[in-house]
Formats: sequence, C-alpha cells, structure tokens
Amino acid sequence: MLPVRFKDRRSAAPGRFRLGSMIAAQATRIMNPVRRAAGLVPALLAMTPVCALSAGAESIEFVTEHLPEIAMDNRYASLPLWAPLGTSFTLSYARLRSGELSLKGPALSVGFNRRVGKAWTLGMFGFFDDLRFSGGPDQRPLDVSFARAVPLPLPVAAEFANLTGSARHTGLGIALRRDAERWLLGQHQWTAGLLWQQLALREYRMGYRVMTGASAGATGSLDYSATYTHFAPFVGIAWPRDHGPWVFTPHVQIAMPLPRRGVIGRITGPGFDIRGDAASVGNGKHFGDPSLTLGWDITYQPWHLTVDLGTTASQYLLEPLTHEGVNQTWLISLRWAD
Repeated sequence: MLPVRFKDRRSAAPGRFRLGSMIAAQATRIMNPVRRAAGLVPALLAMTPVCALSAGAESIEFVTEHLPEIAMDNRYASLPLWAPLGTSFTLSYARLRSGELSLKGPALSVGFNRRVGKAWTLGMFGFFDDLRFSGGPDQRPLDVSFARAVPLPLPVAAEFANLTGSARHTGLGIALRRDAERWLLGQHQWTAGLLWQQLALREYRMGYRVMTGASAGATGSLDYSATYTHFAPFVGIAWPRDHGPWVFTPHVQIAMPLPRRGVIGRITGPGFDIRGDAASVGNGKHFGDPSLTLGWDITYQPWHLTVDLGTTASQYLLEPLTHEGVNQTWLISLRWAD
C-alpha cells in the first residue's frame, strides 16, 4: 500500500491569496460601472414623469377640447334622421373618458316627419343634451394654445384635479329625405339638411400642480368655460330592410359644424391670470371637427322601438382613433316612434 501524501497547507496559501486578489480585482472592475450607473438612478427617476407623460399622454388642452367635440359627434350620430313618419323621441346616454377625466350624461331629441311627395319626406327635430364633467387626479402635460407669455415652462408635467362643469348642447334642424333606388346602391334613402347648435360649457374648470422643473409645486387653475355656436350642414344614406316584425337600417352620416372656432380659455397661477382665444393669438381655429358616423338601427315594429347598436359599436371603436387622448366612448341610443 502506497503512502498517502498530503499537500502542505502553508505552501498552498499564497496561491489561494493570489487567486482571491485576482477575483477581487475583477469584481471591482465589474462593480465600478454598476456603482456609476446606480448613481444615475435618482436622476432617471426624477425624469420619469416627464418622459412618461410626453410619450404616452396628450396635453390637457387636447383632451379638454376633444371631450366636448366627441359629445357633438354623438349628437350627430343619434339624430332622428331615419325615423318613420310621425313623431319620434330619442333618448341617449353617453360616457366619455380620458385617463381619470370624464364627461357623461343623458341626451334627448324629438323629431317629426311627414310626407311631402311620393318619395319625399320632410323632417324637423330639436335636441337637448345635459352632460357633466368630473374626475381627477390625472397626470399629463400642461399646455395652452389660447395665450402666450404664460410664466411657466410649457409644456410641463402636471397633475390635474377636481374637474367640474357642464356641457349643455341644444339645437334645431330640418332635413329632406328621399326614397330611391340605384344600380350600385340598391333600394336606399338619402337625406340632407341643416342644423343650428349651441354648446355651452359652464364652469368647465380644474386645478393643476406643476410636477417638475423650476416651477415644481406651483399651483393654479384652468378654465375652459365658453359658448360655441355653429351651423352644421349634413348628409346621410341608409339602407332599411324589413324582416318580418324587424327593420334593420345601416346608415352613414357626415356633418360639418361651421364656422370652426378658436379654443377659449383662462389660466391662473402664482402672480398671473390670463384669458385668451387660440384664434386671436395665431394658433388657429380647431374647435368643431368634421364628423363621420356609422350606425345600424334595429327596430321592433310591434313596440315602435329602435336601438342603434351600430352607433354604439362604431363610436366606441372609432372615436379614440379620430380624437386622440380619449380612450373610452360609450353611447347608447333608444328611439320610440308613434
């Protein structure tokens, strides 16, 4: 049996120490960049609100303009243009949301249609929509187009709270409708008309607090109270089809509120109170967008009741694409005709 030889622990120690020193040196080289990167974390965190807001959120003015504009689109979509002869009543409910800010409420229209020829129908209607603003807190860039020389570094990340106010939308209109048949369109109805409308934004205001930059912590208020009046010519086409007690009516409508208006607003803050109109300071007239709406009326004739499921679906899907910054649009519309 061969003797077992053990290594001298003392002779091995210097090698171990050398290996440990090498590992420690490599670890130091690796950790130094990590430590330097860690030193940037507070700065990155401080920049995060600005980066997140600028990349993923529309400015507060963009949203406060689009909420009432979508309410106007909803009104065009639920006009009683395709109601049968006689009197009709249309009751709608809308809910719009952008982040934590919302506009919601009921809408009512009354229409009257009568024959004025073999294929012609004359219609008259009126409407009243009573909507309420609410919501907050919500974080997005603070920026305004209605005033210059605001003593804040605009656009700037801010938090908005206590959105209040109302949007009362009233109007009257007249429409001429014709039954027709064409080779490509088949049996259909087309309509054209004109409406007068007034959108009164009352106490449409909110508070803000600047989150970053030299003005961090500054507080103030934004107020977009104003009254916008338009005449809106419109055209539309529909394809009503009877199936026993049911009538299905897909339709397309286009409306154009005229003239377009400049956004009116007021901003207050530390030591300033500024009112203005975007058009008067050279930032254009952008309030009042052209409207294209799609619908599909489903009528149960024994009850004289119609629900527009097509408008519910199209407004929900299309409005967030045409009015950026608004991420939810619900519209439910029911019509009863005598």
